[in-house]
Amino acid sequence: MRAILDEQNVIKANEQFWEQMLAMKLETISDSEHLSACSKHMRGSVGIKGAWEGCIEVRMECGLAYEAAAAMMMQPVETVAELDVADALKEIANMIGGILKSALPRPTSMNVPEFAMEAEGFSIPCGAGEGCLAVAFQHVSGAMMVRVVELGNEI
Repeated sequence: MRAILDEQNVIKANEQFWEQMLAMKLETISDSEHLSACSKHMRGSVGIKGAWEGCIEVRMECGLAYEAAAAMMMQPVETVAELDVADALKEIANMIGGILKSALPRPTSMNVPEFAMEAEGFSIPCGAGEGCLAVAFQHVSGAMMVRVVELGNEI
């Protein structure tokens, strides 16, 4: 990856969001290249254009997505609807993406965040690949992956 991003940047951005914004602690999965998650998960992503072009994705298992949405809304998890989770995941991608964007070459701009419900599971296909960085995290409610993919290195 030509950008000045490494695993520590992703870990710090993740900690900053989860701990400061939601008072939730996620543990980094040290053997990230072997992460695989359930067959259904949710994805929030933001595209970045400018001196560096690519995308930042946040993929998480449904249980964690609902817990995060509940924490953001300060409501019990059982009151959270899928639309609330979609909004929360877009905001999580936007916040983590914004933190990571500050380490990228300038000028850059971020697109409006997107949400998708994915039918298949996720795994880390690009842990050490050129142009792609992925870091996995675990919470009692489920696994999560933050992936930074430089344009031209999509998988």
